[in-house]
Amino acid sequence: QVQLVESGGGLVQPGGSLRLSCAASGTIFSANTMGWYRQAPGKERELVADITSSGRTNYADSVKGRFTISRDNAKNMVYLQMSSLKPEDTAVYYCKLVGLGGYSWGQGTQVTVSS
Repeated sequence: QVQLVESGGGLVQPGGSLRLSCAASGTIFSANTMGWYRQAPGKERELVADITSSGRTNYADSVKGRFTISRDNAKNMVYLQMSSLKPEDTAVYYCKLVGLGGYSWGQGTQVTVSS
């Protein structure tokens, strides 16, 4: 079983930056994909970005050029550096790990972009 804990959310002005972190613990197979998803009020959860254990990344079109996903395999951490934030980026951001044992979600962290 895998536990995921997100941190780093908060309130930021449009154009600002935030860095989200996700710490994974438990039984983690070396081959896995970690990712960030978000869910805004009244909307479905959507993929923001993900990264494989070998470092291959994938981004939603809406965040390309503004967000950067990275990971530290030794620490079982995944990060999301968010820049040029827009009000439409406001959502609860969730960390997800997909591996041989199945998948796990974190509890989410709120990101609010507002002046």
